[in-house]
Amino acid sequence: MALKKNPKVDLRRKYQRVFETSLIISLALMIVAFKYFPQFQKEKVKVEAAQELVNVEDVVNTKQESAPPPPPKPPIPIEAPSEDVLEDVEIGTTELDVNEQVAAPPPPPKQETKEEEEEAVFFVAVEEQPEPIGGIEAIQQKIVYPEIAKRAGVQGRVFIKAFVNENGDVVKAEVIKGIGAGCDEAAVQAVMQTKFKPGRQRGKPVKVQVSIPIVFKLQ
Repeated sequence: MALKKNPKVDLRRKYQRVFETSLIISLALMIVAFKYFPQFQKEKVKVEAAQELVNVEDVVNTKQESAPPPPPKPPIPIEAPSEDVLEDVEIGTTELDVNEQVAAPPPPPKQETKEEEEEAVFFVAVEEQPEPIGGIEAIQQKIVYPEIAKRAGVQGRVFIKAFVNENGDVVKAEVIKGIGAGCDEAAVQAVMQTKFKPGRQRGKPVKVQVSIPIVFKLQ
């Protein structure tokens, strides 16, 4: 069974009447407002700004300057007349006397001839290679380890090329491969101070170049 609404709380029942009443009231308010309220007019606002004065300066027309004239040419020197009178020079005869006996020219000065010293030839490979007396240990004992190399911890092997003559003396020493820090110079000095057993070719002592390894090792 459907429930019936209470007519006192039914909003839809009075909806039409409330709408019409509110419409009438709003129209009446609009008519009253247009009739009794004054009309609003827009006011024109004038903004007065300060007039700025602009100074117009006359621009001076620039004139293109012409290039300066070239410098004058240097004067041509003219020989001034000299008051000194040149004396006449007599020129001897230029005819040659074929029968005249002419003395022989003096001999040219003797030039001192310098004999060029021939560079000694050192063998590379011989039957008996030169050996240091006392072995490589004798060279190692003469090595003075540089202080710079000790502090820097430089170690390694230096190869020296020694030129040994017939008497077993080292006449020259060169560094083939070095490690630096003063070790190369110390190795050369040690090799130069070492006496060698000379190399031999066909039983005769000869000049030989030999490579010597020298070890630098910190203990």
